[in-house]
Amino acid sequence: MQKLKIGVLGAGHLGKIHLKCLKNLSDICELVGFYDNNSQNAAQVAQQLGVQAFDSVEELLALVDAVDIVVPTTAHFEIGKRCIEAGKHIFVEKPITATVAEGIALAELADLHRIKAQVGHVERFNPALLALGGYELQPKFIEAHRLAMFNPRGTDVSVVEDLMIHDLDILLHLVNSPVANVHANGVAIVSRAADIANARIEFENGAVANITASRISMKQMRKFRLFQPDAYISLDFLTKQTEIIRLHEQPVGENYSELDTFAGKKYLEMAMPEAPANNAIETELRLFAEAVLFDKKVSVSLNDGLAALQLAHQILEKIEVSNAVFMNR
Repeated sequence: MQKLKIGVLGAGHLGKIHLKCLKNLSDICELVGFYDNNSQNAAQVAQQLGVQAFDSVEELLALVDAVDIVVPTTAHFEIGKRCIEAGKHIFVEKPITATVAEGIALAELADLHRIKAQVGHVERFNPALLALGGYELQPKFIEAHRLAMFNPRGTDVSVVEDLMIHDLDILLHLVNSPVANVHANGVAIVSRAADIANARIEFENGAVANITASRISMKQMRKFRLFQPDAYISLDFLTKQTEIIRLHEQPVGENYSELDTFAGKKYLEMAMPEAPANNAIETELRLFAEAVLFDKKVSVSLNDGLAALQLAHQILEKIEVSNAVFMNR
């Protein structure tokens, strides 16, 4: 079978995870090696994982067909640009870039050079979300909570770009309508950017989402709830479980309960659909490799990543306005 020659740029915490995943994908990927600008770290990772460390980006690019970019967000654009102009397909971790202007430029550059480019919005491949594949979704209200304990890693960007952006990508993926309005608040507590944030997002089709993200919580939580006229859907991205409660006019199956309403008797059906267990990072990297090798559409495009980043920046702008109003009182 044909294999994709791929290299990794960045061997920090997440970069090492990507290297391990690519080693596990040896049936479809040939992991050529990696580059990290910290030579001491590069030597340690090379020894630990048994993967070749290269002395320069150019040296690695000369030997690969595609690059997995796992460097800090602030370097995504420059590194992505170098790879694209070298004719290499790219997988770039989320957020796509540090600024919207950079995201637009990177997407245009990839189109110009006919490069396959995928963004690492890994929650798209969580079994909790994949389990909804066969269900018709028309959510009218969405509520999401993504809470994490403080970790200095990732604080080069706000909690909106670090954590909330996962839910923003899923939200845009599930609600097929343009954003009409955004309200948001946020507070910086232990870093320079917002560490906790809440956003109310209104869509042109009438759907409303209430999204909260925090990186200073005492417990972990990654829950996403959807409400629509005929159903309540709960996704737990931590436990990878899905729960669907649907309202019917008549009894359905065996697992149902009766409910007296103002419109008469209704029947609640409860289902817990499952998707196969997976390593979500391996899944997204495999799909990227298949997109390159077999000329398929990528799973999460640069435009998808750009849309999530644009919404994140709308939220950040609203937070700045809200904080300015508060400080001036």
